[in-house]
Amino acid sequence: MSIENDFALIQDFDKNYCLQVFNLLPVAFTKGKGCYLYDTEGKKYLDMIGGIAVNCLGYAHPKLTSAICSQAKSIVHACNYYYIPEKSELAYRLCRASFADKVFFCNSGAEANEAAIKLARSYFYYKDINKYEIITANMSFHGRTMGTVAATGQEKFSRPFEPNVPGFVHVPYNDIDAMIEAVNPKTAAIMLELIQGESGVHPADLEYIQAVRKLCSEKGIIFIFDEVQTGIGRSGKMFCYQTYGVVPDIMTLAKGLGGGVPIGAMLTTNEIATGFKPGDHGSTFGGNPLACAAGNAVMETIEQEGIIDNVQEVSAELFEKLNKLRSKYNCIRSVRGKGLLIGIEFDDTITAQGMREQLFTMGILVSAIGKSTIRLAPPLIITKAQANQFVKALDKILKNTAGPKNVFDKIKDALPTKKQVKESAASIGSAKIDKLDAAGLTAPKDVTPADDDE
Repeated sequence: MSIENDFALIQDFDKNYCLQVFNLLPVAFTKGKGCYLYDTEGKKYLDMIGGIAVNCLGYAHPKLTSAICSQAKSIVHACNYYYIPEKSELAYRLCRASFADKVFFCNSGAEANEAAIKLARSYFYYKDINKYEIITANMSFHGRTMGTVAATGQEKFSRPFEPNVPGFVHVPYNDIDAMIEAVNPKTAAIMLELIQGESGVHPADLEYIQAVRKLCSEKGIIFIFDEVQTGIGRSGKMFCYQTYGVVPDIMTLAKGLGGGVPIGAMLTTNEIATGFKPGDHGSTFGGNPLACAAGNAVMETIEQEGIIDNVQEVSAELFEKLNKLRSKYNCIRSVRGKGLLIGIEFDDTITAQGMREQLFTMGILVSAIGKSTIRLAPPLIITKAQANQFVKALDKILKNTAGPKNVFDKIKDALPTKKQVKESAASIGSAKIDKLDAAGLTAPKDVTPADDDE
């Protein structure tokens, strides 16, 4: 029996037989090509969310498709009692491309983060040191297992499942003083996202990450980067940490690593790897031949086809055009992110859900985060023309709903921010800055959001 082309039956079966944990849009996709998806009626959609940063090579990419089909004809699964050639090769590729010496494979980002948490604790256990606390950031997202919801700095993800796994401390993001204050003799690790994707696409400050790295090195604390969403070319580098000039002790990956095939990975150094002994951790499906064949195809394609160069070029143009829209429309409060992970925040006149639905009717897919932010994470192969298709659609919606800025808004935008004034006039002295403040000639800082609906 196949229900692929009967959307009404698909909806009926889902409602009656699937646990209802997702708020679904009224569409089912049956095929994809490049950056486009096609529904049961044949309607074409530009995928600007890429399966939430998963489909990095788009859909039906010839190299990825060929690798998966070839591997499926050979062997799909072999247990971890034996050597798996595809796993060994993918581990080599990841270590060669990163800081790491060793890799553990699993099936998802949450599992990769669970492995990182366990490794951080067991590393000190085997040294007979009583360090087990993990510090994470407010508004972070690290997964939906019992361990990773406890690590996540958003109560709405963990409250229904209390009591939570103990040993996690949450501090404000981008606040080094709060981080220093939270560190204590029992601190084993600090785990951070370099870009908080699930709470509105908020990048970490460069100085903050460098200061946390210094703190970890001085205090003997393990520094974990959750790159589940930012890894594998998403930020404009193979790994986002490479844009910060800081090296972690542990890094977690998933999403784009398999190009759509479920896979997760935890990478670490030889020293930290001593925290796992045989039998301490494992995964039935982790590192299986099919998933690793996909991972190898993704890594090879990114390295050989100039994918990261494309990310940088499309990203630069997309940010430029989105910021032009921001200067044109009052309702765009902020455009932020790195590479092809972008958040667009609106003021109270436009809801993220409403914008998502408007774009959906125009054949463009994005995700809505909280009340006011839409997130973009398109395939890394997206062209400038396709990115411009999204910009034009957004412009059209805003023109019909918000209207352009008036002359007073444009004058206000032309004024420098308080930070810009202070930086450019540092040599003048703070007294003159205060006079500008008193005269009302410095613009207020942008307000950023703080909620998420995923």
